[in-house]
Amino acid sequence: MRFSSPAATATAGQVPARITETQLLVTPPAYTRQPAFAPGQASFQCPEGSRVRWQVQVSRGAGRQEPVLEIGRMRRPLQPVAEQPGRYYAELKLTASTLYRLRLGSSASDDYAIDVRTDQAPVLRIQTPKPYTLVEAYGRRPEVAVRATARDDYGLSRAELVITVAQGQGEAVKFREVRRDLTAALGGASQASLTNVLNLPKLGLTYGDELYFYLTARDNAGHTSRTDAYLVQWQDTAVADSPADVGMGVKVAPAYFRSQRQIIIDTEKLIAEKPKLDPATVASRANALGFDQQTLRLRYGKFMGEESEQAMGAAPHSPIAEDEDAAGPPTAEAPEEQHDDHHDHAAPPASSSAKASPTAETDELMDPYMHKHDDAETADFLEPAVKAKLRAVLDEMWAAELRLRTGQLAAARPYEYRALRLLKQVQQQTRAFVKKAGFTPPPMPEATLRLTGELKGAAAPRRQQQLAAATPQPAVRAALRWLGTHAPGANAKPAEAAVLEQAGSVLTGAALERPGVYLPALKALRQLVADVRAGRPTCADCRSPVEHALTDLLAAPAPVPAPTTAPDRLARRYFQEISR
Repeated sequence: MRFSSPAATATAGQVPARITETQLLVTPPAYTRQPAFAPGQASFQCPEGSRVRWQVQVSRGAGRQEPVLEIGRMRRPLQPVAEQPGRYYAELKLTASTLYRLRLGSSASDDYAIDVRTDQAPVLRIQTPKPYTLVEAYGRRPEVAVRATARDDYGLSRAELVITVAQGQGEAVKFREVRRDLTAALGGASQASLTNVLNLPKLGLTYGDELYFYLTARDNAGHTSRTDAYLVQWQDTAVADSPADVGMGVKVAPAYFRSQRQIIIDTEKLIAEKPKLDPATVASRANALGFDQQTLRLRYGKFMGEESEQAMGAAPHSPIAEDEDAAGPPTAEAPEEQHDDHHDHAAPPASSSAKASPTAETDELMDPYMHKHDDAETADFLEPAVKAKLRAVLDEMWAAELRLRTGQLAAARPYEYRALRLLKQVQQQTRAFVKKAGFTPPPMPEATLRLTGELKGAAAPRRQQQLAAATPQPAVRAALRWLGTHAPGANAKPAEAAVLEQAGSVLTGAALERPGVYLPALKALRQLVADVRAGRPTCADCRSPVEHALTDLLAAPAPVPAPTTAPDRLARRYFQEISR
């Protein structure tokens, strides 16, 4: 440390007392897991809560003078070390950045900065899943993988995954909280990767339920943090609302489309048990599933007006019509076989001179309004879009049935899932929407009541607020004016040093709060003060940091509204045109 003693004078034959040696020892707090260290410079950094020990050696001419530690706005005398003459010490626990210097009598050292680094809370970041995850009911395992990273400046001590399970609907919703400890993945390190798997059935969820989860972590200092809540929803197999359905009264059609899901469940079960069963049992159970698929296919065929197995088996669109061994032989009762468009029947030539009979003309007029039970293409009241989708369902069931009957269980699953997905879409397309019942207010007689209200007491609201006026800071402004009027290197009157000293007191207060920013400027200002008092040319390199620091301390000027300019001739003409 470098000491300056402008007021110290030594008597004849007596050496002035001074501090000959200074030692620093910084002991970080236990939560940092860092050993004690000796800073290499008088200005240093340390963690929050560190204990700093100053130990100085004073020359023998000090007499009874004891060194004093001036730290911030506090003065603390150093205590003598036992059995070590001339050695003194002081120890403090630091919680904020500050300035300090050592003083012995009238001599004082330069100002030095202690930058105390505050402990930061843990930082958590969830990488997967997304904030909202919809788990499809079919074709996907009901699991969600959670991956996250956690880091802290000195180390993590605990991590936890908090899950809130919501079950039920409406007023019957029940909530349950599950906590999973992830501390084992930390290992006491300052950075770690956290992983966990949310198995929905094991958490007690079923179709239509949802859960919320978030991560929380705590560091060695006891600071905690948590992430935002993430939502995972298991798709409901019975209800599939669209955004347009919200707030509308709905009359749901009968739930005809639910048996396909049971076939999928039985197929998955048979695939899982296949390694434990003999081939004959597997073939028998697969054939039984194929029969169930056939029964379900016949059931949906009735909605298409197909009243027999042959009518569906001969459908030209079916990809497995010629391979279906369950379809019966052609029967005479199937009128569709006679009117199939894909058969090449020679049409009798029509005479251009023949006249249509009155009965034929009547049938032609009534044809669009008749419901023909003997025609599979028109024997229903379904819309064309629904009919096309239901026809695609039958195609998928045909393909699934073929593979089930031939023992190809894995190959049958994609067709089963597509059939179920299409069935859910058909179900939603057949919903009937009704108008919501509610109170409809009578129309207001606007012509007689408009602009006739009572305006007494009505006024625009006013809000008043007392704002503190900006501090004028005359000492800072006076110092800036002095720097602006005196050229670098020029001599100044010693009495003018008071102007800079007054600004130095303001700069000292700012340096106590932010020593790393204002301490170099404070040292430069004190050098300028010493040069002015001694009557020598001022330091040219000291002016720039002082000017920047003092300018930064000035309050920002109040915003001044920009003056509005009068519209020109073209603008006035445009306004007149649009006002007509």
